[in-house]
Amino acid sequence: MDNSLLRVENLTVAFDGFTVLDRLSIALQPRATRVIIGPNGAGKSTLLDAIIGRVAPVSGRILFRGHNLTGMPEHEIALLGICRKFQTPGVLDNLTLYDNLCLAARRAKQWWQTLGCRLDPAERETVRATLDLIGLDDKRDRPARELAHGEKQWLEIGMVVASGAELLLLDEPAAGMTHHEVETTAAIIRRLAGSRSFLVIDHDMGFVEMLAAPVSVLHMGRLLSEGTIAAVRSDPQVAAVYLGRSHGMANAYA
Repeated sequence: MDNSLLRVENLTVAFDGFTVLDRLSIALQPRATRVIIGPNGAGKSTLLDAIIGRVAPVSGRILFRGHNLTGMPEHEIALLGICRKFQTPGVLDNLTLYDNLCLAARRAKQWWQTLGCRLDPAERETVRATLDLIGLDDKRDRPARELAHGEKQWLEIGMVVASGAELLLLDEPAAGMTHHEVETTAAIIRRLAGSRSFLVIDHDMGFVEMLAAPVSVLHMGRLLSEGTIAAVRSDPQVAAVYLGRSHGMANAYA
């Protein structure tokens, strides 16, 4: 029996006749982390778009806990337990950190029920634990607009976590961060390993190495290589495609 939490099967996505994903197949087990790497145009963000229902595939299917997501609207996919963090932070700048997390933690998502932050005890504990996880409890009452770039990224990661989703899709969570912020971001994700599943896209190979998770390399919409970061770094096929030489890998892709 297949115990995969997420299974992408022979997925093809095309725009105006241009194939972005070409019969791509990837599986993710429950409470596991997988990193997707590859240059711009490899199809990484399109894969996440397809998983959340933002783009429709030409063929193939996506299964989440046995549910076929193909053709489902975005809000129904989210209700199944999938939440995505986009590359640009989408926090509400005029709300405090606490209120942003309240909105994410509320199980009742109708707009009239999320005005204000009347949480039940379990939801309040979720917000408290999330503030501790992202290390921003001392700024809980500050407007999100006052946060530094890295702090906004952590807040949005916290919002994804507080949503209670089982599968978290993180699109370049370490983009634009200092080395210290990158280390903190990796530590946050590692602390959650074993309780959630993550599909992470990033260009920073140092960050990818910190996650200590299996890596899938995409090239022209196809799966080029999979394995540990060490195996991928030493794969001659990967080096030839991305660097034009047969040894090593750069710290970041273009």
